[in-house]
Amino acid sequence: MSAYSSNELKLEGRFCDLPDNEKEPASSTDECSNKLAYCVTDVPPWYLCIILGIQHCLTAFGGIIAIPLILSQGLCLQHDGLTQSHLISTIFLVSGVCTLLQVVFGIRLPILQGGTFTLLAPSMALLSMPEWTCPAWTQNASLVNTSSTHFIEVWQSRMRALQGSIIVGSVFQVLVGFSGLIGLFMRFIGPLTIAPTISLIGLSLFDSAGSSAGNHWGISAMTTALIILFSQYLRHIPVPFPAYNKDKRLHTSPVYVFQILPVLLGITLSWTICYILTVYNVLPAEPDKYGYLARTDLKGDVMSQAPWLVFPYPGQWGRPTVSLAGVIGILAGVISSMIESVGDYHACARLSGAPPPPKHAINRGIGIEGIGCLLAGAWGTGNGTTSYSENVGALGITKVGSRMVIVASGVLMVVMGIFGKVGAIFTTIPSPVIGGMFMVMFGVISAAGVSNLQYADMNSSRNIFIFGFSMFTGLVIPNWILKNSKAISTGVVELDQVLQVLLTTSMFVGGFFGFILDNTVPGSKHERGILAWNKAHEDDSSNTLESGKVYSLPFGINSHLCSSSWFRYIPFCPPTILHGQSGGPSELTVMELTCLKGTKLQFSHIVQSLTSNNGVVLLMPKSGVSAIPRSR
Repeated sequence: MSAYSSNELKLEGRFCDLPDNEKEPASSTDECSNKLAYCVTDVPPWYLCIILGIQHCLTAFGGIIAIPLILSQGLCLQHDGLTQSHLISTIFLVSGVCTLLQVVFGIRLPILQGGTFTLLAPSMALLSMPEWTCPAWTQNASLVNTSSTHFIEVWQSRMRALQGSIIVGSVFQVLVGFSGLIGLFMRFIGPLTIAPTISLIGLSLFDSAGSSAGNHWGISAMTTALIILFSQYLRHIPVPFPAYNKDKRLHTSPVYVFQILPVLLGITLSWTICYILTVYNVLPAEPDKYGYLARTDLKGDVMSQAPWLVFPYPGQWGRPTVSLAGVIGILAGVISSMIESVGDYHACARLSGAPPPPKHAINRGIGIEGIGCLLAGAWGTGNGTTSYSENVGALGITKVGSRMVIVASGVLMVVMGIFGKVGAIFTTIPSPVIGGMFMVMFGVISAAGVSNLQYADMNSSRNIFIFGFSMFTGLVIPNWILKNSKAISTGVVELDQVLQVLLTTSMFVGGFFGFILDNTVPGSKHERGILAWNKAHEDDSSNTLESGKVYSLPFGINSHLCSSSWFRYIPFCPPTILHGQSGGPSELTVMELTCLKGTKLQFSHIVQSLTSNNGVVLLMPKSGVSAIPRSR
């Protein structure tokens, strides 16, 4: 067993360099910039975990609070700030719990979980159906009595319809993840399917952004300008912050705060300006005047009414209801979320200095995300959970890839969800400020979808046609159906509802045409981008010692289960044996070595051998032959 210990020590330092392109060796400057301060398996000091954990929470803040604020429009809650604050607290709590599950038992990479915009589009489509359209009186603040049982039933019935659809849809994601079927999905889905699907998520929300920003275009334009200024023009300008260590004592350390927190800084500054304009009555005090909704005192009573401590629980809005139309619509969002998450896993592994995630880890990650969506549906966030690309990008900025930092973020989000005043603060952000944030955020989502086309040959007229047609139909058909809601009449009510939800969900329409055309119109795999896509997203050459150290199950679960013969056949569990490509002796994974450490095996002899590419030490117990890497 000494060979295992020696190799483990030698490999500990191999995680902390970001992977480089083998064909283009990096210069010394690049190597220095790619060096991670803490890699995925390291544990930074507790205070650094807390500080960086707060940073990750703030990075995800924009996306997390945007979802309940948008949903409140479909739930008829525009004028109920207290309930909005409770929804924000709930989504923070569930996001924290799902983050902990993902980091500890799921993909085991430093990746944060939060609300997903892929489920927002079908949710809004469901709530736009005639039976769920908000009554006219709920749009008038003077007519809304937030404590009346009638109003409570109006919004809770809509929430329960969303909950049931999300819970059933998430069961599908759990099955796909833990059964390993995600690999089958990825075989038929390429860049020309992903690009229109993701892009139309952002484009379909233009009405929400315009409605919020239009309440005061000056304030929203200022918010947008500030976010652009911080995120694009000032991102490479460091700000000196005081720091202390034993060597340098008290000194200043450069922090790229504009690059890390542009959304938070932009919103905070605009929020403050709105507060000043409200105090000095620059903004109109009459509800019918333009600019009234930019005031910060419209929901001033929310802070006093919100409790200090709240304890969201499953079923807090009542028993969820299920409709076929809602479930089908949510499934379209779930499939998009799964595909997007696979890409996030590979990006996170690259930026945290970990080996590419093997199939069993990806299966486990997708399965845990499904469980997270199920919990989100049960708790009543009106949404699901997914991996956050923004936080993956933050890893490359901070050069701290430790998963313990994300564990700290998860704990902090749970704490934020329990403190009711935190959610209440966010509901007081003026709607034009939120609109300005949406202008940037939804634009970035749309562009992120288009970026997937880098894998396809966009000089091909075939690909240009497929992408253009998919995008255009994804905008035209939902817009027409919304204006002609009675046009769908098959005589079967349930079928009418399913078609209504699907055909008003832009990402489904665009993704459907992209999928069908990309898989039926003749084209080579290189032209379609399938080869480049697979190379970037399906590297499973990582069932090695370092891969096992990162992706193995925690708390000694491997060593307890490895003795069972059926363990190797479970798609989400680490493989027992990594077979060599040349047919020669194969390497044992960490799980096997852990098993060997906990088992009293008597070796008949040890023989040193050389394969064509690698030296191995053959360990030959009485039951057979296995192999581990030879110490170098």
